Amino acid sequence: MLLRICVVALAMLLVGAAALPSSQVTFNKDVLPILQSNCQTCHRPGEAAPMPLLTYDQARPWAKAIREEVVSRRMPPWFADPNHGKFSNERSLSQSDIKTLVAWVDGGAREGNPKDAPKPLQFAEGWSIGKPDAVVEMAEDFQLPASGTIDYQFILIPTGFTEDKWIERVEIRPTNRAVVHHIVAFVREPGSKLLAAARPGRPLAAPNSSRQRRAPDDGVGEITWEPEILAVYVPGTSAQIYKPGQAKLIKAGSDIVLQMHYTTNGEATRDRTGLGFVFAKEQPVERVVSAFVANTKFVIPAGAPSHRVEARVTFDQNVTLTSLFPHMHVRGKGFEYRAVYPDGRSEVLLSVPRYDFNWQLFYYLQKPIVLPKGTRLECTAYFDNSAGNAANPDPTTEVRWGDQSWEEMLAGFFDFSVDSRVDPKSLYGKRKPQTAN
Repeated sequence: MLLRICVVALAMLLVGAAALPSSQVTFNKDVLPILQSNCQTCHRPGEAAPMPLLTYDQARPWAKAIREEVVSRRMPPWFADPNHGKFSNERSLSQSDIKTLVAWVDGGAREGNPKDAPKPLQFAEGWSIGKPDAVVEMAEDFQLPASGTIDYQFILIPTGFTEDKWIERVEIRPTNRAVVHHIVAFVREPGSKLLAAARPGRPLAAPNSSRQRRAPDDGVGEITWEPEILAVYVPGTSAQIYKPGQAKLIKAGSDIVLQMHYTTNGEATRDRTGLGFVFAKEQPVERVVSAFVANTKFVIPAGAPSHRVEARVTFDQNVTLTSLFPHMHVRGKGFEYRAVYPDGRSEVLLSVPRYDFNWQLFYYLQKPIVLPKGTRLECTAYFDNSAGNAANPDPTTEVRWGDQSWEEMLAGFFDFSVDSRVDPKSLYGKRKPQTAN
């Protein structure tokens, strides 16, 4: 009997050993497909990541770092709480992929047979959206001093479009990411009085829009969707890519206005930002429109480790949400979107418990969510203004809304869709698609 038990135990050990993949996992057969699917969009020359991961020779020196990053789930960056919402661009690694990468490193990070490697991915040089159908850029470089505060710069770029264009992919690419805090690209339609004095190659400076607290913070939000937002660039974000049958509209003769937030970094330098467009081949079923909810009246006390700020609005028309994008600055700690429906039911649409200013992400809903008329959209942000926040510029001072990164923002961006044959202005009026309660 004892002999039988020992034999069974030995067999189980042998089976377990055979199941251990660390001695069999190789880069070419097992690891490279994971990197292609999840990492190489950023980890290639000219992109945001600090090192390329296209080949074994490039990845091998970073093997231990790769193990640490994927086990801690810091990479690929994805911050949505899986208990709330489903998102089509969800990019966290599966547990199986994490085990494979760990086994590769623990097994000596072997290269394996080159014949096992998948074909290299083909990228359009300089773009993540593929080869653009059209590219526009600033007329000249913007010159940055080595130090000092730079007010927002508004830069006009004519599109030259002679006919209406439906945009199914758009990407903003600065040439100097190190000095770009954010970029918002607006569409200026023909006849618009927006920045009437703007001329290509002549940036217009706007004074810092820091706001003093003029009234008690009651959490009532402001919602803005005009001028229409075309695209946003922030650290860590990707191109804006819409689902089949959806697109944004740029009318013939429109200009692009870039709101540029530059920050100095101790070196005199320059930037020339451009945009790439991929056009829809036919008129889409749905037109995507971007908006955001903001609270500009908050005050974050000095030293507060988790200060809560809210913004809420009530829609006076049906709204079909397609994506969510939370925005704060370096004291941002967490962010939540919640819908409170007319019948009193509430639902968390997105929870980001670990906000990271360096990786500000769009969250594209797997299925659009219809918010019926009377639904209240609540955005709740948490800020860490304590000394425990390593990114905090000064934990000894209270913080208010402001443009610069040492100030703060609560901006809950979202995209909604309408029938492409309908002008959104006819549904939501000229200024705001909501009433606040």
